[in-house]
Amino acid sequence: MATGFRRGRGRQRRLDRLSRTHSLGIAAFVIAATALFGTVGADYLGYTGRALRQRAPWLIVLGVFLTLWEVATAKFAWLPLPFFPPPQAIIEVYTDDLPKLLDSVFASVKLQLGGYIIGATVGFLTGVSIGWSRAVGYWLHPVLRFIGPLPATAWLPIAFFTFPSSWSASTFLIALATGFPVTVLTWSGVASVSGAYYDVARTLGAKPSFLVLKVAIPAALPHVFVGLFMGLGASFALLVIAEMIGVKAGLGWYLQWAQGWAAYANMYAALIVMSLLCSGAITLLFAVRDRLLVWQKGTVKW
Repeated sequence: MATGFRRGRGRQRRLDRLSRTHSLGIAAFVIAATALFGTVGADYLGYTGRALRQRAPWLIVLGVFLTLWEVATAKFAWLPLPFFPPPQAIIEVYTDDLPKLLDSVFASVKLQLGGYIIGATVGFLTGVSIGWSRAVGYWLHPVLRFIGPLPATAWLPIAFFTFPSSWSASTFLIALATGFPVTVLTWSGVASVSGAYYDVARTLGAKPSFLVLKVAIPAALPHVFVGLFMGLGASFALLVIAEMIGVKAGLGWYLQWAQGWAAYANMYAALIVMSLLCSGAITLLFAVRDRLLVWQKGTVKW
């Protein structure tokens, strides 16, 4: 009995040392209340209610997961510390280490966005040129066949040696990882446009510039967006690697710093932020695609 009492007191002291237990309880209550209210009152909330009812099973799963996580770490310590911190330890990172985390987020977004825009722009223009002009394709196709299959990470030593700073080298590598899929898919989209479209436009007196801007590019946009989505995933992967190796800022650097100091709560917090950033970027790109391809609504299935 005495042993069980001491174990119970030890667990209670461990919970007392976790300063965000109260905040975690409030968060769990909010998730449960949202799931219940969204399910019961969905008919009275319009679109918001329907969205909550649709996501209610996921909210329930999230609540169960947080409960099991809390029990396995903070309550009974089934998972060893510091490798598996409790949920309130991660909440504490977001409150106590927020300035450093926000600086890392800003640095990652700036680096990734710059490289992605450069790579997507160059890839789009290159793909349109290859798909439209046989002369351009004659010269650029062998280059793509040679450079394209190489992973962008293979260029790390050359890039960090050639460019004047690790920031510019990382921008080049992210642009390279983004540009290849955008180039190939844009080229494929332009080359696969039906010749009947061009014939009809020429019959109406269309000039070559009109054929490219108003016929070829709009018809190839579904392929272009496939390349943009593929390039986005590749750019995020390259971003983390570049920040871990060369750039002394960003979420990749923050992950390496946290691992070096055995601050695993900080590491998990950065991973969650990274996942949210990537998911948000994909959602934004979907919104742009749906806006630009509204004329293909119902035909695009992804």
